[in-house]
Amino acid sequence: MKKVMLKTTLSLAVAMASSQLFASGFALNEQSVSGMGTGFAGRSSSADDASTVYGNPAGMSRLNGQQITGGVAAIDASTDIKDTSGTARGTNKGDMVPFIAVPFGFYTNKLNDQWSVGFGVYAPFGLVTDYERGYQGKGYGSKSEVKVMTFQPTVSYAFNDKVSIGFGPTINRISGVLESDKTLNPNVADTNVKIKGDDTALGFNVGVLVQATDTTRVGLTYHSKVNYKLEGHTTISGPAQTQAVLRNNRYDASLKIETPESYDLSVTQDLTDAWKLYGGATWTRWSRLKEITVNNQGVTSAGGIAAPSQLSSISEPQNWHDTWAYAVGTSYQLTKQVVLRTGLSFDQSPTNNTDRSPRIPTGDRTIFSMGLGYKVMDNMTVDLAYSYLKEEKVNIDRSTAPSYHAKYDNSANGFGLGMTYTF
Repeated sequence: MKKVMLKTTLSLAVAMASSQLFASGFALNEQSVSGMGTGFAGRSSSADDASTVYGNPAGMSRLNGQQITGGVAAIDASTDIKDTSGTARGTNKGDMVPFIAVPFGFYTNKLNDQWSVGFGVYAPFGLVTDYERGYQGKGYGSKSEVKVMTFQPTVSYAFNDKVSIGFGPTINRISGVLESDKTLNPNVADTNVKIKGDDTALGFNVGVLVQATDTTRVGLTYHSKVNYKLEGHTTISGPAQTQAVLRNNRYDASLKIETPESYDLSVTQDLTDAWKLYGGATWTRWSRLKEITVNNQGVTSAGGIAAPSQLSSISEPQNWHDTWAYAVGTSYQLTKQVVLRTGLSFDQSPTNNTDRSPRIPTGDRTIFSMGLGYKVMDNMTVDLAYSYLKEEKVNIDRSTAPSYHAKYDNSANGFGLGMTYTF
């Protein structure tokens, strides 16, 4: 059978709707509610609870006994699409991101003065966009969904009371769905292209934690890249005029993609017995995402009639660039039971003005956060957090027929609820 390449923006099944996330690209920050309260400043140096398994595995050496930390972060996004134009026709409601929740759970156990073990289950990447049925830009993406779940067994070793290291291999499960409606013939209805795939791949996290002075702690964490080869299928559905020239409407498909590596450097500074100051910077290698190709097996025509050319050569370059994120935060121990937190973050977008599409309508963002920790009992703490994200306004300029131009104004509210139990 003839093999053709279908370069669609399922290239970006894992790179969608990043404007509604609280980290750059399609990464998720929501693995800790206590960290969310300070804008994730000090993520690698704070080691406040068992979520340090993700933030910095070396931080497990600072936790006593056994700890369980679990919770959920919910994201409510809003998008205003305006100044639209182009040859495409349709609506621009902008409510394409549903209210979603991101769960997580961690466990740590300090075996002795040197060794600690733990594990975590969390979502490092993902989200979903689902535009209305008559969306004007549906030719460039009508639905995108990705889910990445990670399981991380972890070990840490303390050389002394100043320096510790930690390491955790990650087992990552990814699944993605991407849909777009292609206008193959202006005289007939659009053809829907839907691609689904999944894979499991390995990575690792490693960190070092240094108590530089009695009041200053420094942490560095490296999250490795992960190489995926999603296997699945492409389904093509549409009018009889389209189906008449295809022998089948379902094809085996594969997609290679790498989620990027990142470095997180942060500092925790004790100002007084009550006040702490946090700062951090994260570098992410998004430049790995240039363009991704979906390989479809066996796309053939019927009766010698050529298959629609738009099904065999659809391409969306991304040309993402590396990003920096910066955060500063503080916490105040109001009483023995209550700690208050706040933080401010700035996060660069990896997209560029030329290649930005409706699947990734994202710009640089500023995030304000606040949180509260309440010690219900000596061995139980409940954490609450709220974040408000505001992005710079960005333009979508897609000139390939049917053309689509629009201005996106994105914002989001994040809510976190977590609990830590020590025994």
